[in-house]
Amino acid sequence: MFESNRIRLRKFSEDDIPIYHLWRNDIEVMNTTILNLDVHSVQETEAFCKQIIHSPTSKSYIIEQRDSHLPIGLTSLINIDPHNRNAECIIDIGKKNCWGQGYGKEALTVLLNYAFLELNLHLVSLRVFSFNDKAISLYKKLGFQHEGTCKEAVFRNGKWHDIEMFALLQNNYK
Repeated sequence: MFESNRIRLRKFSEDDIPIYHLWRNDIEVMNTTILNLDVHSVQETEAFCKQIIHSPTSKSYIIEQRDSHLPIGLTSLINIDPHNRNAECIIDIGKKNCWGQGYGKEALTVLLNYAFLELNLHLVSLRVFSFNDKAISLYKKLGFQHEGTCKEAVFRNGKWHDIEMFALLQNNYK
């Protein structure tokens, strides 16, 4: 359930903090996914990661290559609401030499299978910066529908950008 041809999702743990710290402090990695770019101390990253690991409303997974067990990214279901059967998904491919090779699609497919077929969620949503064309294209291919726009909600590289909201209903999931 937690793997595909090339990747495996395994539970995010405190052992993963050092690699996540590298990704979190790589502006190129986080430029398209995080609202507030910053340089984080090890202590800040540890506190952030421990909060994620112990959150009762999220499930976070390291994306690793199946053959090499090399960590290449992180994906999560966050803000899980069991009563209303919905959650938000996030993904970061931290290993830059893995960009553009379909790992994000594989990881999200595995995560969505888990969300819809095991957790029986009704809706999975996500937010994406309007300038992240590759991610928007991927989300549409996976069946996500555009649901709204937060106009000029993020200031990046001297300009205002929108945040686009997408969602996928369980009965529309292929």
